[in-house]
Amino acid sequence: MDLPVFKYHPDPLATGSIEASENKCVACGLKRGFIYKGQSYAKEELIDAFCPWCIADGTAHRKFDAEFVDAEGIGDYGTWESVAKEIIDEVAYRTPGFTGWQQERWFTHCADAAEFLGPVGYAELSSYGGEAIKAIKEEIGFEGEEWKQYFQSLARNGEPTAYLFKCRHCAAYGGYSDFT
Repeated sequence: MDLPVFKYHPDPLATGSIEASENKCVACGLKRGFIYKGQSYAKEELIDAFCPWCIADGTAHRKFDAEFVDAEGIGDYGTWESVAKEIIDEVAYRTPGFTGWQQERWFTHCADAAEFLGPVGYAELSSYGGEAIKAIKEEIGFEGEEWKQYFQSLARNGEPTAYLFKCRHCAAYGGYSDFT
C-alpha cells in the first residue's frame, strides 16, 4: 500500500517519522502497516497512535484535536517568513512532524513552508553540500574553531542534531540545530 503524499514531508519513512508497524490506528481503528512515530500534541497522550492516512486526511486532528507540528513554530515563532493560515494548518494538522531535542521548528521560505528533509548529523549534512552547511552555520551563529567543532559533533541519532529543510520554490536550504 502506498503511503499518502505529504508535500511538506516528502519521505517520512526516511526521516523516521513513520515506521512499519502492526499497531492499530486509534483514529480509524485499522492496522494499515505503518504508524506515525513523531510527537503529537493532544489532550490525551497518543504515542504510536495514528496511521499516515488519518494524518493526511485530517481525521486525527478532527477526532483528537491532534497537532503534529506546533503551529507557532512554523516560521520559527516569527524569525523566518510568515505563511498563510492554510499552509500552517496543513503542516500542523495534516503533516507528520518530527522529534527534536527541544521544541521543533519548521523552516519557511518563499511564502511557503519548506520540505522537511530530516534530522542530519555531520556526514548527512556534508553530503548535502555547502549551501546546506551554510544554512545551519548561519542559524547557530558559530564561527571559526567553535563552528568546526560543533559541525563535526553533529549526529543524526545523537546530539547535537541538525534539522534540514529545502524550499519548495527556490531550493534554498534552511533549518536549525539543537541539543539537550
